[in-house]
Amino acid sequence: MKTIIRKMVHYLGNTLRFFQMKFLRASGAKIGKNTMISLGAKIDVRRGKITIGDHCLITHGCYILSHDGAAHVLNPEDSGTGYVTIGDHVFIGVNTVVMRNVTIGNHAIIGAGSVVNKDIPEGAVAAGNPIKILKQLEPPFRALPKVHQDVS
Repeated sequence: MKTIIRKMVHYLGNTLRFFQMKFLRASGAKIGKNTMISLGAKIDVRRGKITIGDHCLITHGCYILSHDGAAHVLNPEDSGTGYVTIGDHVFIGVNTVVMRNVTIGNHAIIGAGSVVNKDIPEGAVAAGNPIKILKQLEPPFRALPKVHQDVS
């Protein structure tokens, strides 16, 4: 019985994620193939542009913001509109905030609880608030798994 319930929850989650991705794409976000965005992640597409590459994993509690509502307080000529570009094979850990005008390179790993307020190069392992590059991975980079293991 426990296995049946677990599988039902899994399929329900996949169905909800399908509709979430359709909504985000219809709202203007460009999202690559085989990218998984947790149902608990917030992708703000109201202002600005968000581009997410192929085979990415964006975990629970992440906020991706393409705008800054308070920018005009600091600079009256700043509309607050911006962009976020996330490359291919990127992992973004739990409760990370990605601010506007940031590019995250291919194969980057962002640690949990980070605040990404600057560009992250390809193959970097970065974490912290504000974010710091902790390590640079050497090519050839290993890809995130295309299919996640069944844990039931």
